Amino acid sequence: MDTSKLPKMLYGGDYNPEQWDSAIWPEDMRMLELAGMNIATVNVFSWAMLQPSEDTYDFDTLDRIMDMLHANGVYACLATSTGAHPAWMAKRYPEILRTDFEGRKHKFGGRHNSCPNSAVYRTYSTRLASKLAERYQNHPAVLLWHVSNEYGGECYCDQCEIAFRGWLQNKYGTLDKLNEQWNTRFWGHTFYEWDEIVLPSALSEQWSYDKTCFQGISLDFSRFNSDSMLECYKLEYDAIKAYTPEIPVTTNLMGTYKQIDYFKWAKHMDIIAWDNYPSMNTPSSYVAMTHDLMRGLKGGAPFLLMEQTPSQQNWQAYNTLKRPGIMRLWSYQAVAHGSDSVMFFQLRRSVGACEKYHGALIEHVGHEHTRVFRECAQLGAELNAMGSKLLGSRLPSRVAIMFDWENRWAIEYSSGPTVDLKYLDEIHKYYRAFYDGGYQVDVVSFEDDLSAYDIVIAPVMYMVKPGMASRIEDFVRDGGTFVTTFFSGIVNENDIVTLGGYPGELRPLLGIWAEEIDALLPDSSNSVVMKDPLGSLEGTYRCHLLCDLIHSEGAEVIAEYGEDFYAGMPVLTRNKYGSGEAWYVASSPDEQFMKGFADVLCKQHGIAPLPGKQPGVEVTRRVIDNRGYLFVLNHNAESVTIELGTDSGTDLITGNTYAGQAVINGRDVLILEQFA
Repeated sequence: MDTSKLPKMLYGGDYNPEQWDSAIWPEDMRMLELAGMNIATVNVFSWAMLQPSEDTYDFDTLDRIMDMLHANGVYACLATSTGAHPAWMAKRYPEILRTDFEGRKHKFGGRHNSCPNSAVYRTYSTRLASKLAERYQNHPAVLLWHVSNEYGGECYCDQCEIAFRGWLQNKYGTLDKLNEQWNTRFWGHTFYEWDEIVLPSALSEQWSYDKTCFQGISLDFSRFNSDSMLECYKLEYDAIKAYTPEIPVTTNLMGTYKQIDYFKWAKHMDIIAWDNYPSMNTPSSYVAMTHDLMRGLKGGAPFLLMEQTPSQQNWQAYNTLKRPGIMRLWSYQAVAHGSDSVMFFQLRRSVGACEKYHGALIEHVGHEHTRVFRECAQLGAELNAMGSKLLGSRLPSRVAIMFDWENRWAIEYSSGPTVDLKYLDEIHKYYRAFYDGGYQVDVVSFEDDLSAYDIVIAPVMYMVKPGMASRIEDFVRDGGTFVTTFFSGIVNENDIVTLGGYPGELRPLLGIWAEEIDALLPDSSNSVVMKDPLGSLEGTYRCHLLCDLIHSEGAEVIAEYGEDFYAGMPVLTRNKYGSGEAWYVASSPDEQFMKGFADVLCKQHGIAPLPGKQPGVEVTRRVIDNRGYLFVLNHNAESVTIELGTDSGTDLITGNTYAGQAVINGRDVLILEQFA
């Protein structure tokens, strides 16, 4: 999707007029226009309306909705409705229903209760997508197709078990290869027939949702489960493209959602779209990281913010209101990290069921005289005034953090060395160090080309996939700086340990080997003692979680442990390799160390922080052609004075010109347009 061809940023959200009497529709259109909105996501959960029986389809209501949107100048993000099947389908074809981790066969209810490997579900969902595409292929309102909704969950039914065996046959070819890669001689689990393999659940290999006796089979099931839902998506995608090859197709992702490998899915999405629902106490750095992850799914291309709440959520433990200014600030945060849309769930609050207390543009009171509506209308006016200036622009970054869903699954399926090791926590720790320093970061996959970056960070690269070590070696040999950490280089892609000493295939590059791994108790720590000052890194810091007991094999020892029986052993090393260098951080250091380490790495490559950064203030830069846009977002409740240096520019929102210094009110934003 080439968003640069749009006249302005997309602004709108999920709209469910079929849930209301049509007499209210004209008032909705009036209020959408007042708010400056130009897109509505429709038909998300309308399968029962569109197909009231097996052989009957009824598009009359949807026809009226689509015509109404077009008549009022509103684009349609047209969904396929396949996230929740009709009741008649569950009654007639009970095999369509999911079986859960505990082995319980579900009845009709909820959503995403369709088995992704059900032939019945795949047939009817694909047929519906095809009929929608055929009917609306030339409708002037259709801008974007939206397949299903927030794919997720798992199914452990007999259909999935049969499909899993087929998936395994395709991957391994022979049972001998499978037995080797799953290490089935352990506990006498050798398989002699394919139908001896059962799904890993509470009834078989897993003693909890994320702990398993056999990491290989559970890891493969996670891959299979993600692939199964992807196949469902692709069937609908292909059905739509048969009628509308030029209209982009997407689905709404959920940020760091664990069960689906979004990098793999991104290859089959025309544009990335995602739903952002942080809590009020979620760190702004974590939200920024997730935006950058979504942007990274397609190599830095702009994405769409498909959903956020304008006020409060309904499903968290404490559904706090967004304070005045927060909705606008968080909307601009998405734009600052690459979004070409600002969209909400929902445009009008439903009157019943579990989402009736989820925020909306139009509250239950039914008019525009509310705080939430006023804030949305203000944002709409600002976005409208910007026109297309930001659309299609990108965020140039010289630092990348590597992220991988399969690595995350493997780490958290592990039965050791500590229950406290969480992949996202370690990714965020490194991301936050650069974020706090004002350095722009890309989040990339294990497959992405690294040559565009000066610094590449791979926290807890537990799994080293085929060819990865040589690609990283090439990157370092050509002058790059690579950083990895404790619990890296341990296993191959099927969770089989690489023998010969940790960190396995990374050992020649890093110039170290790890003899043991010490798991620290939650209230325990060790110290990181710098041998000599390294830029802003000097003195002593604390470290936590895990401590690798490593030996240098040519790497320079930069810091040592200060305590316990391994005091004096290396904790931070640097190994020269070709024209570059590879660092190993053998524990999980404190925030002060991380900030100083990020500064040291960036200064080595002449990477300067973006202007305006200070505590509570976020900065990014988007560029296109000869124009740059410096975003400065004040997450503090109080006003701050920022230093811009020579980075003067004109604020897109107010039209004011700033140079040298600028004062930003609490929870306010500057977007400075700058020309090369």
